[in-house]
Amino acid sequence: MSDRHANGAIAVAVAAVLAMAANNAAAADAKYPNWKGHWVPATPNATFDPTKPAGIAQQAPLTPEYQKVLEQSITDQGRGGVGNDAVAQCYAAGMPRMMSYHAQEYVITPDVTYILLGGDDNLRRVWTDGRDWPKTIAPTYQGYSLGHWVDEDGDGTYDALEVDTRGPFKGPRSYDASGLPLHEDNESTFKERFFLDKANPNILHDVITVTDHALTRPWTVDKTFVRHTDPLEEWPEEYCHVTNRNVLLGKENYRLDDNGVLMPTRPGQEPPDLRYFRPPPGR
Repeated sequence: MSDRHANGAIAVAVAAVLAMAANNAAAADAKYPNWKGHWVPATPNATFDPTKPAGIAQQAPLTPEYQKVLEQSITDQGRGGVGNDAVAQCYAAGMPRMMSYHAQEYVITPDVTYILLGGDDNLRRVWTDGRDWPKTIAPTYQGYSLGHWVDEDGDGTYDALEVDTRGPFKGPRSYDASGLPLHEDNESTFKERFFLDKANPNILHDVITVTDHALTRPWTVDKTFVRHTDPLEEWPEEYCHVTNRNVLLGKENYRLDDNGVLMPTRPGQEPPDLRYFRPPPGR
């Protein structure tokens, strides 16, 4: 065989391999649902149960001890404090509050699904490569997530992603800005089921069930998200250290005005302890 014919045969073989790889990739992609795009919460409530207002109106099945924590948080916020809302102090939201964020994007690969979120804690990894739980898990606010895909109707395309998320978690964490609490032991577990709405493929459901020692029973809600089809949709950025105006000094919460000057959050609030500061000369 001449060199020209040999090179031609090699080129044909390489083209065949590349075509086979492309076909295999296309076949693999066909197995997964189309979750591409920019997803935002279907309702404006940044709460765990998006169908209900924040705080007590969530009707969380809290133990009496943690119902009191919630009530104290709401009372403190009414006086200008931050209550039990750690995010107001620039802690990460963590699970499950991070799943109330705007600007969500899902990137699906065979081994892992990435959930990209707006806000400071902006990434979740759901491992779908069949791995077992690690012997040790480093504490994080979002936890460690294992998932598997489900083909419910046997048509060759996955219909749902089922996810199990465990800790240990970092804390403190709350469900929403009212300070609706999770247990301080940070031993929560979360079961999720992600799937497209059967009547509208531009609606994504995330059915979350929380098991937590601050609850009297597991608590399940259906969080729904709407897909924006505009390819030029804006992806907002939010950074707590830039936007946060709360200044917690001791047990008192103060605010910064637009000029960066410390101001009270309620009438008659005492100033912070200035024992280590000396007034400028002439004052």
